[in-house]
Amino acid sequence: MNTQVHILGAGGHAAVLIATLEAKGFTVAAIYDDNPDLLNTTIMNVPVRGKVCDLPRDFSGPAAVGIGDNITRHTIVNMFPDCQWVSAVHPSAVVDPSATIGIGTVVFAGVVVQPRSVIGNHVILNTSCSVDHDCVVGDFCHLAPGVRLAGIVTVEEGVFMGIASSTIPQTKVGAWSTVGAGGVVIRDLPPRVTAVGVPVRIIKRHPDWSDNTSLINS
Repeated sequence: MNTQVHILGAGGHAAVLIATLEAKGFTVAAIYDDNPDLLNTTIMNVPVRGKVCDLPRDFSGPAAVGIGDNITRHTIVNMFPDCQWVSAVHPSAVVDPSATIGIGTVVFAGVVVQPRSVIGNHVILNTSCSVDHDCVVGDFCHLAPGVRLAGIVTVEEGVFMGIASSTIPQTKVGAWSTVGAGGVVIRDLPPRVTAVGVPVRIIKRHPDWSDNTSLINS
């Protein structure tokens, strides 16, 4: 097995990703990021070798995206359809054997995933968040540190749950919505909104994105 992983995107999230990959026995070969100030520097002793576009579009080796923003991560994944996207669960995380973890998904230190939960592709389960029984977390979601999902919760594609936000059981957060830090979801949220507070209230509605280009421009 080729364990030489390339990281697309640098910064704080990439550092935690590298630590998680190395804890699982991977070797991180290089980082690619579009910030010219990072070129020829290192992150966690891994060199920043060039821009994201410097990696060939037909690259087919192991790779991971070191970017916490869901839209940007979605864009980069679509740029490299042949990559072997690496999933990694930190050794200190607790994932029930009946739960499923998708490709390209990273589960950081202290995370708990309870029975029969389904975690999609390219998801970030950040430090010490918890996903209770029978939850569904869609592709390209990011649960920030300390998020708490109660049982039978659905978090649709592209949702960002801010730090220490939470849900009560049997609620749904619609696709590409954002729940602010510390927010408490007590009823279903529609797609493409930002909601904050305790309980959360909608403060912004976003356009209905038809493709990734409109996502980037919104």
